[in-house]
Amino acid sequence: MESMTEERQKATFDVRELTYFLDGGEKYTKIREKFMMELERDPTFRMYDMYDVTKDQIRERTMEKFRTIVHYVSAEPVPIFTMRMQTISLIDPGFWTRFGVHYGLFFGALRGSATSAQFSHWVSKGALALNGMVGCFAMTELGHGSNVAGLETTATFDEASDQFIIHTPTITATKWWIGGAAHTATHTVVFAQLIVRGKRYGTKSFVVQLRDTHTYKLMPGINIGDIGKKMGRDGIDNGWIQFTNVRIPRTNMLMKHTKVSRAGEVKEPPMAQLTYGALIQGRVAMVVDSGNIAKKAVTIAGRYAAVRRQFSSNPHDVQETKLIDYAIHQYRLMPLLAQAYAFHFTGVETNKLYDDLMDKLESTQPDDETMGEVIDTLKETHATSAGLKAFCTWSTLNAIEACRQTLGGHGYSAYTGLATTYNDFAVHCTWEGDNTILTLQSGRYLVSCYREALAGKSQPEGVSYLNHLDSLLNLGCGVKTNEEILNFDVIQEAWGVVTANVVKKAGDDFEVSLKAGMSPEAAYEECSQARLAAAKIHSYGYIFRRFAQAVKSAPEKLQAVLTKLCLLYGLYSIEQNAGFFLQYRYFTPSQMDYVRGQVNVFCREVRQEYIPLIDAFNYSDYMINSPLGVYDGNIYEKYFDQVKRQNPVGGEHPYLPLIQSLLRRNIEDDEPLEDDDEDDE
Repeated sequence: MESMTEERQKATFDVRELTYFLDGGEKYTKIREKFMMELERDPTFRMYDMYDVTKDQIRERTMEKFRTIVHYVSAEPVPIFTMRMQTISLIDPGFWTRFGVHYGLFFGALRGSATSAQFSHWVSKGALALNGMVGCFAMTELGHGSNVAGLETTATFDEASDQFIIHTPTITATKWWIGGAAHTATHTVVFAQLIVRGKRYGTKSFVVQLRDTHTYKLMPGINIGDIGKKMGRDGIDNGWIQFTNVRIPRTNMLMKHTKVSRAGEVKEPPMAQLTYGALIQGRVAMVVDSGNIAKKAVTIAGRYAAVRRQFSSNPHDVQETKLIDYAIHQYRLMPLLAQAYAFHFTGVETNKLYDDLMDKLESTQPDDETMGEVIDTLKETHATSAGLKAFCTWSTLNAIEACRQTLGGHGYSAYTGLATTYNDFAVHCTWEGDNTILTLQSGRYLVSCYREALAGKSQPEGVSYLNHLDSLLNLGCGVKTNEEILNFDVIQEAWGVVTANVVKKAGDDFEVSLKAGMSPEAAYEECSQARLAAAKIHSYGYIFRRFAQAVKSAPEKLQAVLTKLCLLYGLYSIEQNAGFFLQYRYFTPSQMDYVRGQVNVFCREVRQEYIPLIDAFNYSDYMINSPLGVYDGNIYEKYFDQVKRQNPVGGEHPYLPLIQSLLRRNIEDDEPLEDDDEDDE
């Protein structure tokens, strides 16, 4: 506890002021603190024993929480309720996901794909109030995930009855991983191949009732099962669904975009890109969640490192040395802290971009003069969110594991929090789009932008470096002294040069394949590794720009410490990708040596204020839910107390008869072996 107090005295900035800046203002900080207090006092949200409960117990608790939280859906404005759910995601990601299945996916699909009349109908049935129905989202199949266009479930229009027939034709068409399906959902939005008069029109969405809302028995033609134990988030009752010629009214097809008339006439949307908007929301949410979870992980690891002492780096020291004072430990943790800040600011900005985009989409009609500009913004936001979702979730998952390992042997205990955090977070890398697929999508967009730039079309802000290919491609670092590298503009230019070259490589590989006679799809596949590299490097540069912009907009008293963090993130990221900077000759080998040296310098400087910097995240001990991450630093007593509370001493031995039978078993021949006299000769 004295060690923690000592660390907090090193702050050169007002921690509370930084908290306000991170939260978007004092008003929002107080709202978040109110949410944390309410959750901590709510017995249904008790979390101290979560590491020892069974799958069925977790699911029962998850449903208990619904009654508490559903009240706030209609009682709070959407931005405030979103903040409440972001807070819940930190302490109970399983409930966050289970609740989000209904409101984010099921209700979100209604809001994004239903006509106004259809939307009003389903709201009147209880979709908004969660009264009379519970929804789920049936997209993924046993044999198809990211390839939504390849889904096998069919929705065949029967003109005679004015109905669709929903059917599962093969075992691989079984809907799989459907959150809420196993035991909870009464209705679902099903993604199925639209078939009218024998012609396929692609994957569309349909509302299907799964269970009787009074008896909870399955509806005719519906088969549902539980897919069982998962790696994490067991509060979600993921299930499988099979449909056997299930009939639904024609009006149960969500027809905001594609429409099917009573006469069987199909009207496709004028711009298919307009349907992208529904995909972006979930990806943006995971960018935000990546920042929040990364902050939680570095808080646990950082507070432990400030208290744990091990060996001695100085033979004259009376006490052992704090982990945080070892240079190698600083190198392990300080860049992860900088990355957590970078992801936080990127999430804030990405949220703003998404909100602005949705406002434009809702206010723009297909025949408006500005529609072309809106579509370009939609494409950029779609590709950017795909790349960032993959980059941030991959990086955060790695950061959680890196933080867990810094706890040494204690990191293997469930009670210290990070093992469970890893298991719960890992799903982010494969749901809402597999990360590799999303990264390739982002890379494909970059190749497309590169080709447009060569043709003279101006590119949007996110890829503005492509507007300056002539000057950037062969540009080297023009600083006169190495110290000048420690500048936001120089680092941003460095990323611009390298990203432009990497994107050019992907674009040139694509062109070579086209000239060799390949189809565009085959050419994109041929340059997939180059696309992957381009999207990754683009994301590094994009996130650094967002971080730097946030620092420049910060209150003056906070800029010094945030500048150190931002420079550490920029320099460390360059060091990790040194090959590209040397290959494209932006930095010389001696300049790269300087960058590596400065990473160590900034690790030491950031270390001095590491604890105040994580205090600014303002996570209560309840939210951290780890004895090694407690605010006061009393980690050993809290850890020991939790172990004893969850595993009481003196209880009945759980398997004593087995031990007794082992020790008291009869051995037929227990005579010792005689010595072999021949061996003595």
